[in-house]
Amino acid sequence: MSHGRRAEKVDPKHSELSIVRQCELLMISRSLYYYDPQGYNIGRKRIRRLMRKMGISAIYQTPRTSKPHPEHKIYPYLLRNVSITRPDHAWCADITYIPMRRGFLFLVAIMDWASRSVLAWRLSNSMDPSFCVEALEEAIARYGKPEIFNTDQGSQLTSYEFTRMLQDHGIAISMDGKGRYGQRLHRAAVALPQVRVRVSV
Repeated sequence: MSHGRRAEKVDPKHSELSIVRQCELLMISRSLYYYDPQGYNIGRKRIRRLMRKMGISAIYQTPRTSKPHPEHKIYPYLLRNVSITRPDHAWCADITYIPMRRGFLFLVAIMDWASRSVLAWRLSNSMDPSFCVEALEEAIARYGKPEIFNTDQGSQLTSYEFTRMLQDHGIAISMDGKGRYGQRLHRAAVALPQVRVRVSV
């Protein structure tokens, strides 16, 4: 039984046992019995706003979804000063994570750069590149192939399995420099909030 539950057992009107003796028998201190907890009902949004205002952030481990592999080939960036205005000129892929109660799920999305349409996606509980390859296979099977495929330098998207599939289909491989890819995708999402999803669940 917890100390709090024991404190609830104390009867201040007991005819034979004093409060001191009851605390002794219940093996709790008198201060615990007399303690008056001060609680504040406050929602998560308010806590989040106050933490942001005070510059406080939670410290927790997050997976690195764009960690490069030292043995994987890095391809040059092919989209500099290139105007992409038509579908299937360039596709792109990115990996993010979804926090779960016990760990994370990883989400990869294959997108058309011009329309910002999601062509295919996969979830995985590991960072094995196979779920990225499966998403790429589905996108090509359903929509053909792009001229250029752009990714970041994450080890899943630079893996032999992923790049080999692009090469087998005659797709030019383009890779962003470190730290640029997620920012570009974020700007694209902000600029085009009305995203048309072309996937079936």
